[in-house]
Amino acid sequence: MPKKEIIDLLRSHYSREVRKQLVQSMLDAQKTEDTEALEKSEKIISQIFSYVLKELGWTIAPNAHNWDSSALDIMKAAFPKIERTSWYRRQDFTPKKSIDVIMEDQ
Repeated sequence: MPKKEIIDLLRSHYSREVRKQLVQSMLDAQKTEDTEALEKSEKIISQIFSYVLKELGWTIAPNAHNWDSSALDIMKAAFPKIERTSWYRRQDFTPKKSIDVIMEDQ
């Protein structure tokens, strides 16, 4: 399924207010260090992210030069300010970052 269709589908299933509130609850839980609330919010967003990955037919690239960040791009487009969450930072991992760190250590 094309990215735009997935974004439109997410937007139609979850109102803007719901999407904003989900991200805001994650940010609030991070700020107050409420791990239980954070885990609940992250579980919901991870389930949605799994759906996005499935619809994209996403697979791990064989090398860093072919890394596909489409799924995270969709999440950013559908969920306002999600890139500010710790969940997003954990997902925003690329092999290139890992390779750069290893090369610096050697």
